[in-house]
Amino acid sequence: MMSLKQTVVRISELRDAAQLIEIDKLVWNPKTTPAVIHPVSREDFLQNNPPGSQLVAVMGDAICGYLGFSCPTPLESNRHVYEINIAVHPSYQRLGVGRALMEGMKRYAAEQGKRKLCLRVLATNENALEFYRSCGFIEQGRLVEEFYLDGRYVDDILLWLPVQGDKQ
Repeated sequence: MMSLKQTVVRISELRDAAQLIEIDKLVWNPKTTPAVIHPVSREDFLQNNPPGSQLVAVMGDAICGYLGFSCPTPLESNRHVYEINIAVHPSYQRLGVGRALMEGMKRYAAEQGKRKLCLRVLATNENALEFYRSCGFIEQGRLVEEFYLDGRYVDDILLWLPVQGDKQ
């Protein structure tokens, strides 16, 4: 296993698609997302996740995680916000990859003149909640019993983080 010092965070490229699809297959399940994840073709993946819409953490030739970002709506009045999602390959979890991606996102969002990062997380995903809070995210709302997963109702928690930078 490589050390975190050898991790490079960069914008996603076309050549990353296969590894990003593999991470999705390994990370997303009913404990981490309310969506049913179906196998997707490379073309479908790229249509929904074009190159440049994620930051990727790379160690050697391996992509060990990604952080996707986009404006939550097409409205000009909402362009100061990035909605994000993050996934780290199970073999690289708890090694600082997620934190490296989050720090990279904070810098990138500031460079892009964004003022706010936001995300949604299931209340049952306690590890993710703990991670987001440790990165400075705070709760801005809760959709109570928003999803019915694995035989129980689950809250959807909305978190946000102000972006610090000179371009605000």
